[in-house]
Amino acid sequence: MASRKDASERKRIVLVGQVNSGKSTLYNRLLRQERSLVSDQAGTTTDSVEKLFELPSVGPVLLVDTPGLADETPLGAERQRVTQHALSSADLILYLLSCEESLDTPIITALRKASVPTLPIIARADLPEQSSWLERQEEIMRCFGHTPLTLRQDDEKSLDTLLEAIKRTLSNESEPAPSLLGNLCQAGDLVLLVMPQDSSAPAGRLILPQVQTIRALLDRGCHALCVTPEQLPAALSQLATPPQLIITDSQVFATVEPLVPEDCRLTSFSILMSAQRGDLQRLVAGAGAIGRLTPASRILIAEACTHAPEGEDIGTVKLPRLLRKRIGETLTIEHVSGRDFPEDLTPYDLVIHCGGCMFNRRMLISRQDLATAQQVPMTNYGLAIAYLTGILDKVTLP
Repeated sequence: MASRKDASERKRIVLVGQVNSGKSTLYNRLLRQERSLVSDQAGTTTDSVEKLFELPSVGPVLLVDTPGLADETPLGAERQRVTQHALSSADLILYLLSCEESLDTPIITALRKASVPTLPIIARADLPEQSSWLERQEEIMRCFGHTPLTLRQDDEKSLDTLLEAIKRTLSNESEPAPSLLGNLCQAGDLVLLVMPQDSSAPAGRLILPQVQTIRALLDRGCHALCVTPEQLPAALSQLATPPQLIITDSQVFATVEPLVPEDCRLTSFSILMSAQRGDLQRLVAGAGAIGRLTPASRILIAEACTHAPEGEDIGTVKLPRLLRKRIGETLTIEHVSGRDFPEDLTPYDLVIHCGGCMFNRRMLISRQDLATAQQVPMTNYGLAIAYLTGILDKVTLP
């Protein structure tokens, strides 16, 4: 039976290479079904194609086929952007190249600087004579840190060898994701969750961070009690002993914090998610930049998911309202969502990102690294709201 993991926790294997390097053919072979269009015409793959499949001893992984590099078609630049986006969330890259292909390209240089393991694969061209091939192998090994794998179209043994290399590399490179709850609670603790059910909450279901937090509490052996902000005072009054921890939606920090019993910890779903998905220390430091903003400042608010905002949406309505109340109505606030994220962040004085429940850790870290490289502070929704309501020093961090 396949192990059950959220999409953000599945390892992402991304196929990269020049146009017509054989990426889509390999993609279909690995899946053992025709999922990606194969053609000799350059630029056939126009967007990333993703498919979940089960990798024995690893579990469910996400296989991603990307548009070819060095695409000179009219849509080439847009396809390169799609490929770059896929690379930012990759846990393993399968780089397809020919025996004659130059290793001195911008994309290979970028891959060598990144921390993502890359397996070089010779998938199409015939191998040169033995002496030349040995020299080429050594060159590729020095470039990628892995001996190149050769893959023949009708050779199942070479495909099995590749699968073993994928499993071995993922096992060697994998680090356990940080615990969602950190050291905030332990088995037997009572944890109270405050979850607004207003017009912006999805009808008939809970949002993903709430679901993941409840599951994490159950797995740890904690007692989870769920209430709305309106129910919080009555719930606290009915408890024989106060809860050890309160986890709230960040947007009601100002309502919840005054009611927190003495010696009870307080945090938010957004802060928990960002600590698991990203570098919390940098995000906390980024929150301090709010105090340096002026009415002429420019802020980018980034949302991982692409839902249509409805009602009092936290990213497009509530957070901007808090910011303008604190800093000034002329503050410039821009929004992006999903995979849209500017490569140039220098026009902004601050980036505020959501908790990233729809992203894997590598994706959120890559965005933080981009901001750090350009010296632009970056924080997250929960930390920003805690700062704006004056309670950041009272919030417990995992």
